Order: sequence, then C-alpha cells, then structure tokens
Amino acid sequence: MFGLTFEKLLLIGIIAVFLLGPEKLPHYAAQLGRLVRQLRDMANGAKDRMKDEMGPDFDDVDWKKLDPRQYDPRRIIREALIEEPVKGQSAVLARTGANPDSAYLQRKRAREGDLTGPAPFDSEAT
Repeated sequence: MFGLTFEKLLLIGIIAVFLLGPEKLPHYAAQLGRLVRQLRDMANGAKDRMKDEMGPDFDDVDWKKLDPRQYDPRRIIREALIEEPVKGQSAVLARTGANPDSAYLQRKRAREGDLTGPAPFDSEAT
C-alpha cells in the first residue's frame, strides 16, 4: 500500500505522537477513521450506482482490459499491421468492426473507386 512498510508506519505514528501530543492524538485518529470510512462508503456508493445504471452488463465487463496502464501504442500498431483483412471487407472494417457507413470508410471507398453515383451533397450545409 503506497510503498509503506510496517516500520515506516510505526515511525510516522511515533512522530505523530510527538507532534500532536497524547491529548490530541485520539481525536485526530477518530477523524482519520471517519474520513477513511466516508471514502469507502463513497466508493461503494459509486460502484452500486454504476451497477444499477449498467444493469446485468456490469458483471460481463472485463475491467482489467479497460485499464489505461495496459495501453501500449507499439503493441496496438503491431497488431493493426499484422492482421489480415476478412474476405469482402476492408482491412479497417475487419479489424475494428466499424460501422460500414462511417464517413471515413465512405471516403476510403471513394478513393478506391468502390462508390458509384453522384457525390454526396448537403443543401443545408452550404
């Protein structure tokens, strides 16, 4: 826990006894206990609220997979370059499961010559 060993905690406690004095120490220890209890209750409340809002899907989520410490751009790029496209789909669509009607994929198909018909036009945008 934060790299604190028993010896370090004991040293912090001894320093606290000298700085606060034996008459104020129980009061501050009680305040610290209340603070820790409130933080734990807030964390549990947030977790319960998330469970209520997500419903049964909350248990199905792999939280370790969503950990930002797992983000490694080199691995992501390596996997993106190694994967083979699925037959009949572009490489981006096969890799990401992206919406086939996304603007990016439409532009890519237009550059490749897959789109037929007039160019898209929005009369309200001009």
